[in-house]
Amino acid sequence: METKDMETKEMRTAYVETITALAEKNPNIVVLEADLMSCTGTGVFKKAYPDRFINVGIAEANMIGIAAGLSAVGKIPFAASFGSFSGRRVYDQFFLSANYARLNVKLIGTDPGVTAAYNGGTHMPFEDLALMRAVPKLTVIEPSDPVSCGALVKAAAELYGCVYLRIPRKAVPYLYPPEEKFAFGKAKVLKPGKDAGLITLGSLMANNALKACEILAGQGIDAGVLDILTLKPIDKEAILTLGSKVKALISAENHQIDGGLGSAVAEILAEGGFKGKFARVGIRDEFGEVGTQDYLAKRFGLDPETLAAQVKKLL
Repeated sequence: METKDMETKEMRTAYVETITALAEKNPNIVVLEADLMSCTGTGVFKKAYPDRFINVGIAEANMIGIAAGLSAVGKIPFAASFGSFSGRRVYDQFFLSANYARLNVKLIGTDPGVTAAYNGGTHMPFEDLALMRAVPKLTVIEPSDPVSCGALVKAAAELYGCVYLRIPRKAVPYLYPPEEKFAFGKAKVLKPGKDAGLITLGSLMANNALKACEILAGQGIDAGVLDILTLKPIDKEAILTLGSKVKALISAENHQIDGGLGSAVAEILAEGGFKGKFARVGIRDEFGEVGTQDYLAKRFGLDPETLAAQVKKLL
């Protein structure tokens, strides 16, 4: 896959630029915030469309109720907060008022997993994907770079139905060229491999998996990376196709191994008759803590060295 080597961009910038551009052509797009505009970067949208921006204050559950009401009258609401609040605090409102009611609310959860860094364990969502996977008909996505973020936000705006979008706020490397096309339920091969495959979700794990492949290459192991992008609906065909070509598979997620990507992949492999070896890399039944992203990635076994060691162990 051709990439823009080492160039980075903030994911929140990719998100805000996209919804602001979409709003220029679609007057139904509105943005809701729980007093986190400076964190999400949506002050840009507020300046451009002040009458289509609502700051509900620190009242996330109420924000979802308002978003549901806006959707019921034909608006397309994008409601954002930290992933810990978008995942846990508003779960019942999002489940019933938006999803059960078959409405069109786009819920954004920022700073997933260890990317919450200095905000610590209270703001570190390790379980949001497990919760959202259980919501019927909900589309669950985690783009891996600024290009996929912009494309999937646009796709979310065009899709009628609820969407949960999980993104870090800060700068991440480009993995895809600007013209790359994306669709819900379709994974992307970031790197082919003959011996093993790393199945990833999100920017942190995609980039760490690519670095792990470099480590493994130095040891004579040819490993590849499959970027899932959409956890629900998940690309079963891509996972089983990769499994038919390699001896070992690893799922790698910035989330609890229970209920998220690892569980989804395990279900697909078990039902699809995978004959190779499989292991899950992710948070193992722990709460978060304060630290830098790099420290936390190593602390919880999400770093390139741990990924490479797990692949080598399986092989």
